[in-house]
Amino acid sequence: MSHMPKITFAKPPAAAEDGILVVFVDDRLETGPAARAALEPAAGLIARAATAARFKGKLAATLDVLAPAGLAAERLIVVGLGAVAELKPADLLKLGGAVMGKLPAAAREVTVVLERPGGEFTPADIAEFALGLTLRAYAFDRYKTKKKEDEEEEGTSRARINLVCADDGAAKKAWRAKEPVANGVILARDLVNEPPNVLHPPEFAHRAEALSKLGVEVEVLDPKAMKKLGMNALLGVAQGSQHEARLVVMRWKGTQGEGKQGENKQHESKPVAFVGKGVTFDSGGISIKPAASMEEMKGDMAGAACVVGLMHALAARKAKVDAVGVIGLVENMPDAEAQRPGDIVKSMSGQTIEIINTDAEGRLVLADALWYVKDRFKPAAIIDLATLTGAILVALGHEHAGLFTNDDTLADKLTAAGLATGERVWRMPLGSDYDKLIDSKFADMKNTGGRNAGSITAAQFLQRFVDGTPWAHLDIAGTGMGAPASDINKSWGPGWGVRLLDRLIADVYEEG
Repeated sequence: MSHMPKITFAKPPAAAEDGILVVFVDDRLETGPAARAALEPAAGLIARAATAARFKGKLAATLDVLAPAGLAAERLIVVGLGAVAELKPADLLKLGGAVMGKLPAAAREVTVVLERPGGEFTPADIAEFALGLTLRAYAFDRYKTKKKEDEEEEGTSRARINLVCADDGAAKKAWRAKEPVANGVILARDLVNEPPNVLHPPEFAHRAEALSKLGVEVEVLDPKAMKKLGMNALLGVAQGSQHEARLVVMRWKGTQGEGKQGENKQHESKPVAFVGKGVTFDSGGISIKPAASMEEMKGDMAGAACVVGLMHALAARKAKVDAVGVIGLVENMPDAEAQRPGDIVKSMSGQTIEIINTDAEGRLVLADALWYVKDRFKPAAIIDLATLTGAILVALGHEHAGLFTNDDTLADKLTAAGLATGERVWRMPLGSDYDKLIDSKFADMKNTGGRNAGSITAAQFLQRFVDGTPWAHLDIAGTGMGAPASDINKSWGPGWGVRLLDRLIADVYEEG
């Protein structure tokens, strides 16, 4: 189950009669007034401990003092802010993760004096700090039957964490607006981490239907409905599995069609759409993958997980936006009924596709899903997310998602949202010169262009199914699963993209 701390708010003074006390210092080891008052019975303690530990107050560095002399608290954690003048909002997220990472699993009461020397943190800063706390506390251990509490790792505490700040009411209000985003990320993480025997396409669709409790309109299309629509590209991927495909359509009508004013007035009544690749397990099909690390292919639905987490966040915080989320859910297996290399399928768009490699399946799922969204909803923009190519890992590693788009403004807005949230994207090229790599002798196109420019040819393929709609493709193969641990995530499934896209909506598409 997810490990969730209980976050409360209070005004100074900090009353830490027992448990853990957390205070912040800058790179000169100075504290704010509330922390000085809380530490008054132990004057000079931080200076002495810092000298012994060579602690310099660098950003997110921590100094841990057990049984601090003169204090009622059983433990004092000192956290560095570095040069306070250089602090950025993203640093508060990191600091929240750093604090949670130092809390023992058995911790029950924690008091955090949330201030900086020479000034106060804004309510928005404090909400970011609380977001960092919450995301770092996550652990997926629901299938561990014998794990004892004292064996749990630090940073997975379910403690009650009291944030002491000057304007506790405003901070609490800011956190209430941010907490739905945290829960959306956690939902996405849970989906990515689930084993594939549990989270097959029908079960995934069932979990997405739970969004209806938040006011999201949810439709689930079965194979019969998709066949009637001509979604043969998507259905071809699924035909080797005992688990039937599903297409889930989620609609959040936050403005009832009013749309955002100002710079996006031209998009009135048009929703913004998000499409996720949901391959709940990818064996590669007939073009079967090597055995090594194949178990990680349970995460080949991280794009769909992000879309579900995003729709949860938007609905839970009652975002003033009209948004559509569509996920194509399949399992790619090498059954006797499975699709073969050499097959030709006709997509919903009417374009035909020669199957060269059955392990290039995600683009087939997205082809029909993109066309469906474009055709039915005529959105202001479409953004798709997919763990699509290993080639993007070669290009960008785990530090950025690949961004491909036909719209420069959308590229700039996504890049800005990535820098603001730390979920960074890097724009990659598109161009007609790459089209020749996916030209087919027998059909309108083939589903892979070979080794060279693999991520680009995959994006060129997808672009043929948006028909000129402003569109961005995020290749999240390096960020959506198995990325290195970070300050706010120690989980294999990071829930990448929920915060990025929520920020994009807030900055660009949301009314008010």
